[in-house]
Amino acid sequence: MHSPKRAVAALAALTAVGLLLSACGGGGQTTGLASAGGAARTLTIASVADNKSFDPAALEIGNAVHYWMPVYDTLLVFDKNAELKPNLATAWSYNSDNTVLNLKLREGVKFTDGTPFDGAAVKANLEHLKAGKGQNAYMAASIASIDVVSPTDVNLKLTAPDPGLVFYLGVVGGAMASPAAEASPEIATTPVGSGPYKLDKSATTPGSQYTYTRNPDYWNKADFPYDKIVVKPITDATARLNALKSGQVDSGVIDAKSVKEAEAKGLNITTVPVDWRGLFIADREGKTVPALGDVRVRQAINLAIDGGALLKSLQLGQGEVTDQVFNTKSQAYMKDLDNKYRFDVDAAKKLMKEAGFADGFEVLMPDLAGFPEVTPILEQQLSAINIKVKWQKVSADSTISALLSGKFPMFFFSLGSQSAWQDIQKVALPTSPWNTAKANNADLNALVQAARMAKPGDEQNKAMQAVNAWLVDNAWFAPLYRSNTIIASSAKTNVTPQPWNAAPWIRNYRPAS
Repeated sequence: MHSPKRAVAALAALTAVGLLLSACGGGGQTTGLASAGGAARTLTIASVADNKSFDPAALEIGNAVHYWMPVYDTLLVFDKNAELKPNLATAWSYNSDNTVLNLKLREGVKFTDGTPFDGAAVKANLEHLKAGKGQNAYMAASIASIDVVSPTDVNLKLTAPDPGLVFYLGVVGGAMASPAAEASPEIATTPVGSGPYKLDKSATTPGSQYTYTRNPDYWNKADFPYDKIVVKPITDATARLNALKSGQVDSGVIDAKSVKEAEAKGLNITTVPVDWRGLFIADREGKTVPALGDVRVRQAINLAIDGGALLKSLQLGQGEVTDQVFNTKSQAYMKDLDNKYRFDVDAAKKLMKEAGFADGFEVLMPDLAGFPEVTPILEQQLSAINIKVKWQKVSADSTISALLSGKFPMFFFSLGSQSAWQDIQKVALPTSPWNTAKANNADLNALVQAARMAKPGDEQNKAMQAVNAWLVDNAWFAPLYRSNTIIASSAKTNVTPQPWNAAPWIRNYRPAS
């Protein structure tokens, strides 16, 4: 469905609706590379959102990593290719049935309050995360108990195999805080970790600027070349671009329409595809709209929408066309599935006729405040196969609750993609939040269970890919493209984007020379 064959009116770039979701001046002369006189190196980052909390039970990924990654080290770490590497945990291994994960821990590490990092600290942090009410508490949900074998040896005993667990330990699930500080209500505003930096509260004003200075006792200084990190929440895209152009900040996310202006000012541009955008064909069992229960109708919808033209028009080409919900670094990714459904209205009409719906049908869809440009295009392209859309306005502040309510049999949205098992948990199970109509398919459930039980490595990769192939073949979604996150940075600053995440890790920034 993705070969552009007809023009779509030129439109402004999409404004992403937040699942993840004006700065002070200064910093223009001190950011980036140290001066010839040996001044401290300072990196100043413009973030698209403010910090919510430093409580490890409430941490988030996406753009929030800029705030907590300076202070909290993780058990494992993803490198720039999304490969897991040792960090506070130096080795990890499963038992024969994947129900116990053993972690070997780094020796000699201390939190900045002097508390030692050890097995007891790992146990305290994971139990704190599991008991919390943060959106990532699920990352510890499969842990039934934690056996501290020794200060450097821990066993995580699981209720059932959890293919996502080691991935979680590289992000929020593995963030380690001092257990002594974690028990205090001040943890939300006063983080105490063992990471490369410490929060300087005297130079921090929530909502305006967060300042981090080096942790002199950090065990891995070489991976963090800056002496100071400053993060400024700048929620307005124009203000963020202006801060970049004026040198107030070294790096920040911009939108597609700002790329040429940023390049003209000598800013570097790097991109990473993070979110996929497209239709969720939620009523896969045809409970509300019987036609959507027919796989041929769902496949026809995939064929009828010109994803390539949409990408060009809405994102100025900043992204990649796709027919799958998994990212290119995922275990489940299969390159051939990016072009499973090529744009072909005639083939779509044929499928609609075979399914007995040549005359089409009506479907209720949300007219989302965050995606105003999409509505007329989808209406036009679906009408080509006689699908009439009845639109219902949905405000920006009620978008997520409206979509997750199950009211809409089909809707357009943008959703992030991380590890394969995380994505499966989000969209493919009868209990998944983004399986909004709670479709329950025995064949898919069997494939998911096989992926859960598979041995990590090639066996697990193939099992995850089988889930992906089933979802594409059965057209549970009509993905259109993966949208690029666009990062602009000063000539003094090199940035490597992080696969799966809208914001680079703190370790991914480097002085240009």
